[in-house]
Amino acid sequence: MVRRGSLILCGAALFVAWNALLFLFLWGRPTFTGPSNGVGVEPGGNREWVGGVDLTQDVVRLAEEVETELEKQKLLLQQIQGHRALWDKRKQIKQIKNSDVNPFPKRDAKSAMVNDPKIPEVKDIVIPILVIACDRPTVKRCLDKLLYYRPSKELFPIIVSQDCGHKETSKAIDSYGDQVMHIHQPDLGDLAVRPDHRKFQGYYKIARHYRWALNQIFHTFKYQAAVIVEDDLEVSPDFFEYFRSLFPLLLEDKSLWCISAWNDNGREQMIDQKSPELLYRTDFFPGLGWMLLKDLWEELESKWPASFWDDWMRQPEQRKGRACVRPEVSRTMTFGRKGVSLGQFFDQYLRFIKLNDQFVPFTQRDLGYLKKEAYDRTFTEQVYAAPVVTVEELQGNRVSSSGPVRIQYSTRDSFKAFAKALGVMDDLKSGVPRAGYMGVVSFMYRSRRVYLAPPPGWTGYDTTWS
Repeated sequence: MVRRGSLILCGAALFVAWNALLFLFLWGRPTFTGPSNGVGVEPGGNREWVGGVDLTQDVVRLAEEVETELEKQKLLLQQIQGHRALWDKRKQIKQIKNSDVNPFPKRDAKSAMVNDPKIPEVKDIVIPILVIACDRPTVKRCLDKLLYYRPSKELFPIIVSQDCGHKETSKAIDSYGDQVMHIHQPDLGDLAVRPDHRKFQGYYKIARHYRWALNQIFHTFKYQAAVIVEDDLEVSPDFFEYFRSLFPLLLEDKSLWCISAWNDNGREQMIDQKSPELLYRTDFFPGLGWMLLKDLWEELESKWPASFWDDWMRQPEQRKGRACVRPEVSRTMTFGRKGVSLGQFFDQYLRFIKLNDQFVPFTQRDLGYLKKEAYDRTFTEQVYAAPVVTVEELQGNRVSSSGPVRIQYSTRDSFKAFAKALGVMDDLKSGVPRAGYMGVVSFMYRSRRVYLAPPPGWTGYDTTWS
């Protein structure tokens, strides 16, 4: 700061000195009267001039030069002043960084996440993005969006783990240089499978790849959390903000085991597009852009399945009654119809998922309402306060109230029939409906909130409903 102050003083001194010299120059300038005929010679030159006329012109010229020089000095002082303001601003920022003040607005104290010493500051979280890739050169579409929206290379390192050994895909990944880290799954051989599972060889390789890649993230690179993105996903503008804000909640609330960017029923006509900030708990493991902690991987790694890892995650033995957080409006969308699933669900559902296009400053919001006790109480009250209507009344626009309504199901078949009639995904995994929580699936129907729900007093999922 002393050096910067000296520069300012030097600039001011230069301004004063210049004008002093200019004054002395004009003061000491000789006056030429010339002979009686008015003809004379300018000292130091050969130009002849005539008495008063040329003297007036010379004075005008000098005045113009002085005016031009004064304007230059004015601009110099303005630049010096501008630099001073910039230095003062940098000094303030430095003071903030060196103080105990958190530059991110703190959440409300009710969230119980503000002063807990076990929860790291949001600004210090390093969350790697693990991109699972194989033989799609279109991974560039995924990486382009990740890099475009990434707020910090240091806080969000991108690690692309490639299986398959596909050269064109490898070349596409390497084209990003040091913007991403490219690692290669070394075991590319086929796996021994049951005769009736030969057509599922791809699913076995995917499970093997996930296991290897997650071990690299948590055991080799020793990160404490990771967001997994597959190579056919495109992300929203607030993708990084979303996961950064929910990391402390995942760390603290042991009833949660993942944060997902995906809403299985996130089609445009089934979501509240005016409320992209809405978040929910869900008992269904969504995947498709999700965050987990190292502790969870250490729990799962020893029993990781040989294939169909995502459905395995949805089994009660793994879920253990835990939930994920999912958004109203998805923070990812898939563009990959081609894959081992041969386009299952893509044409009917996945290609219609609405990707959020607004930035929601989640790190500035109180997300404590997502904690289990508070959330369950409020969610149950909202669902069962809504009047019960039939599917026919809803479809025929014969509902008298303007607020949320409830469609009640009591059997597997009634759930599937109602879901199909209303455009909701009707499949169940271990009895859990997609995007469901406590048996309830929440969605929009003709701009109205609808709860597809079991009767009051729900006691748990029936695993035979699959």
